[in-house]
Order: sequence, then C-alpha cells, then structure tokens
Amino acid sequence: MSSASDLSRRAFLGAAVASTASLAASAAPRDWSGVNPTRYPDPDIVSLDKRFKAKLGNTPIQRLYHNPTMLWAEGCAWNGGGRYLVWSDIPNNRQFRWLEEDGHVSTFRSPAGNSNGNTFDFEGRQLACEHGNRRVVRYEHNGSVTVIADAFNGKRLNAPNDVVVHPDGGIWFTDPGYGSMMNYEGNKGPLEIKEAVYRVDPKSRQLAMVSDELSKPNGLCFSPDYKQLYVAHGNVFAWDVVDGVKLKGKRTLCTLALGEKKGGADGIRCDVDGNIWAAAGWAGAGFDGAHCFTPEGERIGIILLPEICANLCFGGTKRNRLFMCGSTSLYAVYVETQGAHIC
Repeated sequence: MSSASDLSRRAFLGAAVASTASLAASAAPRDWSGVNPTRYPDPDIVSLDKRFKAKLGNTPIQRLYHNPTMLWAEGCAWNGGGRYLVWSDIPNNRQFRWLEEDGHVSTFRSPAGNSNGNTFDFEGRQLACEHGNRRVVRYEHNGSVTVIADAFNGKRLNAPNDVVVHPDGGIWFTDPGYGSMMNYEGNKGPLEIKEAVYRVDPKSRQLAMVSDELSKPNGLCFSPDYKQLYVAHGNVFAWDVVDGVKLKGKRTLCTLALGEKKGGADGIRCDVDGNIWAAAGWAGAGFDGAHCFTPEGERIGIILLPEICANLCFGGTKRNRLFMCGSTSLYAVYVETQGAHIC
C-alpha cells in the first residue's frame, strides 16, 4: 500500500496538471538507498505531454552519490574530455568530482572560494563563481587561476552565482549576491552594486552590465542558437540577444508555480530541442526536482526528487544524461534528448 505522503503527492499533481495516467502509486514508499529494485516506468518521472523526452521506459532516477556532510550541492558541470562531473558544496567550501568510468567520487578542490556555479569553456577550462571571493575565475590547464571578473565600476562584485560561455568567447554571469548575505555560503558583507547580469568581452576583457532588471538574477543559459538568454529568478525570464553582446525585450517565459505549490527555479539548461530544464525547489513533495518547459513556456514534464534541486546539467558520453544537484545528493536520469551546449 502506498504511504499517505505518496498518495497526497500524486493526488495533488493529478489535480494540478490534470494528468493522472503517469502518476500510478508505487507499491511502497521509495527507497533512495539503491538497495531495492526500482519500479519501471519510474513513477517519479511525470510526463504531462508527449513532447516530454525523459526516457519513460526502463530508466530510473538514480541517486549516484549521497553524503550527509554535503550541505548544499550546486553548480554541476560536465567535462566531456575528462568524462567527469564537477559540482560545488558551497557551505563546506569544496568541489566534488564524479567519474563516469566507475562512479568514483572524490574531493576535487578544497578550499574552493565557496564556489557556486561552474561551467567549462570551449577549451575545456573550468570557470567557477566564487561566493567567498566575490569573483569569477578560470582554472587554467597548468593549474594556475585567472581572475575573469571581480569588480565593476571600481566596486566589488556582490557574489557571482552562475556562469555560461558564448561561442564568441564571451563569458556571461549573474551576480545576485547571495554569498555575501551570510557567512554560511561565503563571507557576509554589504552589497556594493546593483544585482545584475554581466558579460566579459573575450578580447578586451572589459566587463559590461547587460541587464539589471531582476532583483536577484540566478541561473542562466542560452537557447540552442544563442539568440535568446534565459535567466531564473523564481520564474524564468527571456531576452533576445542582440549582436551577441546585448539584451533586449525582457519577458516572462514561464511561471514555476504549480497549483498551490509556489516554489521557484534555480539553475537552468536548454536541450537541443529548445526546451528549458529548470532545477526547482522550496515547495516540498510533488514539486521539488527538475521541471521541463517548451520554448514557449509550457510545462511538459517533471522529475520529482526527495530534496530541493538547486542545479542541473546535461552530460555523459552522449550528452543525454541529466545530472541534478539535490541538496545532499547527486541524481541522474537518462533522457531522449541532448544538452544544447557543452555543459
């Protein structure tokens, strides 16, 4: 018999999205330890529309790693050349690495500047947003560290949050300042500038503010053709990218609220079909996990997790595996699409 919490969750989702076929109750409360076999199709992969390309057959949501000492998993990024995933544990000031070869997990960097978002550029170099040092850095192949940005108009950045790269070499990042609001995720201190989205020019290395329209811009990603930029701030917003360097036409792409559940989006990524996958949380069972939206902003699927999902990315050999950072755990599921960009 299903637990009361399972039945409540599935009843809520059925009422909220009018899709009960894919919400069949499991025979028992889910065991996330990996010891017990998983029911197929996975009842926590919820398809709301036939366009949802999560693999609904014999692929489960896997909990690849769990560590109760890991306090807030964030900023996952895939390195295709090294075949590994890197992510941040912000409060513990460290980064982890998961190897595709054998699933081995180890501490990758410690200390790590209370890093949050990570990505890799087109030369395979890791970029990281360091809360604690209020800067964006690049780890060079020889082991040195290059500071990409740490100030704007003579004042310190607030605490960069997430970062992406453009094919022209430009580096785009958000600076909401969460890491400076408390010592838990960085170093508490005043925010000296307006929260904003920035671009670093690849040739001049000049830092330009491209938008300060959101009070706390968070996760960001480009559309597959790089003609649009999406930024999360509770909901997901979209801009047109002009000449690869400017933004115009801010609009709300999608609203994360689901019925009475009022959670929001954090990290976001696009697949090759233009769908936006949003790490979501802060609303509890029946909401926390990864939500998939069409380019028009219609929610078509949900991958439910037992923890808040702070960030996600595509990776694996075929770039068809969705990795999800869930508070104290790393999760993954195979999907029938691919990530639009390198990580």
